[in-house]
Amino acid sequence: MYRYVFFDLDGTLTQSEFGIVEAASRALAHFGIETPNRDLLKRFIGPPLYVSFHEFYGLSDEDSFEAIRVYREYYESEGVYLAPLFAGVKDMLCALKAAGCRMMIVTSKPQNMAEVVAEHEGVREYFESIVGPALEGRDPNKAVLIREAMRKMGISSENAADILMVGDRFYDIKAAVEVGIDSAGVLYGYGNEPELRESGATYIVNTPQEVVNIALGKD
Repeated sequence: MYRYVFFDLDGTLTQSEFGIVEAASRALAHFGIETPNRDLLKRFIGPPLYVSFHEFYGLSDEDSFEAIRVYREYYESEGVYLAPLFAGVKDMLCALKAAGCRMMIVTSKPQNMAEVVAEHEGVREYFESIVGPALEGRDPNKAVLIREAMRKMGISSENAADILMVGDRFYDIKAAVEVGIDSAGVLYGYGNEPELRESGATYIVNTPQEVVNIALGKD
């Protein structure tokens, strides 16, 4: 049994594509970049915004920060509320809490926005804390965020075997590998099996119930 379970937010707990895709589309349109294939904008789910604008679309530092401003103008007023839970997520959290697991959200989404999403979707009560970067963070390293979550919970590196990191993208899995903790890659989110396997996921699951089974040591 894992005593601690850390969850990514977007694509792991919530279907965040609706608000994120619209916000990204508006930000790119601000620079005259057309996005007819909106499915392509799902790659904004997971990485920090600066990375998405700078690396995916080649925007300069200055333009990347302007794109982030436009993105957040829409997202913080409307898009943040368009992130329903995946089916089975609330049951998963209830089961883990009932079994005595201590849980945290560890996300690349700015912490204040993650708090809004968790409260709006009715799951904030399950988590001892939410760890995410500050709004001005350019490229938050998820391994750093995991270590901060460990610090907040008083978990030493000697007890790393007690932690399970759950996420849907390689950012989550690679960070877990770097820190030296086990990870579960979920296929119901926005990643895919090759991505999760190549990143070194300890487990790959199809449903939230499978996360429960792994965390609690069930067959």
